[in-house]
Order: sequence, then C-alpha cells, then structure tokens
Amino acid sequence: MKTSLTYAVLVSLATAVATTATWAHGDESHGDAKPKTQTMAQPAAATVPSTDISAPQRQPDGSLWVPKAVQHRLGIQTLLAQTQSHALAVELNGRVLPDPNAGGRVQASQGGRIEAGPQGLPMLGQTVRKGQVLAYLRPATSSLDRGNQQSALAELEAQDAVAERKLARYEQLEGVVPQKDIEAARYERDALKKRRAAISASVNAPEALVSPVSGMVAASGVVIGQVVDAKDVLFEVVNPKQLVVEALAYDAALTQGLGQASAALPGGAMALQFIGGGRQLRDQAIPLLFRVTRTDVPVAIGQTLKVTAQTSQTAQGVAVPQAALSRNAAGDAVVWLHTGPERFAAKVVRTQPLDARTVVVTSGLSEHDRVVTQGASLLAQVR
Repeated sequence: MKTSLTYAVLVSLATAVATTATWAHGDESHGDAKPKTQTMAQPAAATVPSTDISAPQRQPDGSLWVPKAVQHRLGIQTLLAQTQSHALAVELNGRVLPDPNAGGRVQASQGGRIEAGPQGLPMLGQTVRKGQVLAYLRPATSSLDRGNQQSALAELEAQDAVAERKLARYEQLEGVVPQKDIEAARYERDALKKRRAAISASVNAPEALVSPVSGMVAASGVVIGQVVDAKDVLFEVVNPKQLVVEALAYDAALTQGLGQASAALPGGAMALQFIGGGRQLRDQAIPLLFRVTRTDVPVAIGQTLKVTAQTSQTAQGVAVPQAALSRNAAGDAVVWLHTGPERFAAKVVRTQPLDARTVVVTSGLSEHDRVVTQGASLLAQVR
C-alpha cells in the first residue's frame, strides 16, 4: 500500500516538471510536439441584398411571378380564348397613290420660261380648283423663229389692208359689181383678219397652265423664271379624300376572292376595298388595286405600307391582337397565358394574319385560355 502511494506521487511530480518545461520555452517545438496553427482573421461577410418580393421574377420552369401591383402598373389586360371560324388573309406590300380620276399632273407642252399666274405660283398644300391658272409658260423661241413670225405677221397685215380696200370699192360699186364678188371679198377680208390675229397671239404669247382637277397641290418643282423642257412635270394636284393603294402579289390566284382589306399605320389604321388586279406581270408581280374607304390618320402619296387582304379561305382559331404576340429566344411566336392570379406562362403558337391589327392563332391555344392582349412585350423582358 505504501509502495503504491509512493509511485503515484512520483508520477505527479514528473508531469508537473514536464508541464513547467513546456511553458518555459514559449512557442518552440520540442520532440513530437505539434506546431500551433495560427488562425487568420476572417473578413466580415459581405452584405447580401435581400430579394425584392415586389418585383416580377422568372421561375425555374420559365413562368413568371408578377404581383398584382406590378400587373396594374404594366397595364396587363387579358382575353378569354374562343375558337371560331375566321377568314384567312394575305399580307402584301403596297404604296399609296392618288386616284387617277381625282388627281392629275401639269406638264410643259413645250420648252419655255415659267411666269407667275394671276395669284402667283401655287404653294405646297394650297387648294386649287379645276381650270384655275397656276402659272404661265412663255415659249422659248430663237431670234430666227421670232423674225420669221414677225415677217409672216407683216405680210398678213399687208394682205388684210389690201382686202379691206378691195371690199370697200366693191361695196361702193354695189349694183354694178356682182353680189357674189362682194361676198367673196368680204370672206377673204375676214379670213385674213383671223389669220393675222392667230399669228399675232402666237408671237411670244405665254401659255396658261391650268389645274386639271380640284384638290390640293401635292408637288411643285418650279420657280419664277425657271426654264423647262417639254414634258417636264411642273405641278401635281391630288384630292386627299380620294386615294388608292397599289399592292403587289406574286401569286395569280390571289386576284380571286379578295374583298375587304386593311393596312396598319403609325397611330391608326386604313380600311380598303379591293377594286381589281392586273393580268400582266410587272417585275414578276401582279399589281392589285384597293380603294381607301377610311383612314384614321393622314397619309402621304408614295407612302409604303403592309396591306392585309381577306381571302375566301377560312380556318378555325382564336383571334387575338397583334400586340399579344412576342418572340422567345428561339425566334418562335409566343403568347403569354394568365395561368394564375400572379403567374404567367409563355406558349408557342402558330398564327395566320386576319387584318392589320389581328391574327388568328391556329394552334397552341385551348378553349378558355386567358391570353395577355396588352403588356405582352413587357412580360417578355422580365428576367
């Protein structure tokens, strides 16, 4: 028992001595002692901004979560899909032209110099009447031509004077000179007077340029004193209330069955009525003519536009506005469906044109789907 106690005391003393030695040498390594690892100070964690739950978000499945408040700000509107039979349409490239019965051109019939009319030269947009003198064209003649005209005029004046005296003598000898000779002298005198007046009026006399129709001046390319050649277009007069649209079709079958048509314009639309089509190709296309029956905004002569004309073919589908269509990353046409109170999903569809503002979705939609008709382009920008 005494031996065991002595052994315990010795072990305790050895442990105390070893510990004291270790503390005495600080951080030095002895034997198998492992070096201390210095712990580096960790930087403060960066502040992660919290997600704004009021902003629209794109979900992993591609759908969108849009709060009601954001929907109101974006002006989201929807339409309940209803499948019906619609007349299909074709899209044609066209341009606005004046009605040939309500517009015209003023051209120079000969070379000459422009002079102002009774009210001066007409300005662009000025209203004119049919037969109104717009300007004068003074013919450009050489000195030789003017000399020949003056020579012919002088000769006619001399012949007229002789015929006048001859008629006066015959009238004094009435009863002696036969009546037929007196009448022949009178006819000769009258004919010479008319010839003299005609040549006198043609010598350096200006030609009046009159408006062929009533309307407004659409183009004016002359100024006072300008020298023009024959066939030069000086003025163009059109009636802005009577216009036509010429479209080009590359299929002869399109000339059959066309009826109502429309064209989209910036800020409005134009209603058209099919008139007829040509039977001769022009630049490998058939010209088709449409009369403008109504337009929401003014248009310009020569303005290009996209004409959507209805055909006799029909198809089953859902009519939606053009604004409801957008494009996905692959370039496919998609519409946005309102699948939940705050959830929207994109759906790839196939469409056919119906008119200038509407298309027919022939595949991709089901009955009673809620299609976004306004704000679809804004939804497509949510990332």
